[in-house]
Amino acid sequence: MFVGAARVELMVHGSQSLKQKRGVVKSIMQRTRNRFNVSIAEVGGQDTWQIAVLGLTTAANESGIARQRLEKAIDFIDGLHLAEILDQEVEVH
Repeated sequence: MFVGAARVELMVHGSQSLKQKRGVVKSIMQRTRNRFNVSIAEVGGQDTWQIAVLGLTTAANESGIARQRLEKAIDFIDGLHLAEILDQEVEVH
């Protein structure tokens, strides 16, 4: 069994409050969770209006599948155009 983990740092442009940012982040998380077989949570930036850090995890029987699933999820998040990806990293163990 292989476990993959990813960290994605987002900039939510135009957000003027925590409530606005939370709405965008919740939308991103729900859409990603529904589309891919990943767990996702906001793991950082909860106190800022425009920065959010998401953590994604998945398990698979091959390391390549876990990595590919996470990379596709990150590409999906980028393709939503709801927030700009500032940084990302993927690890598989």
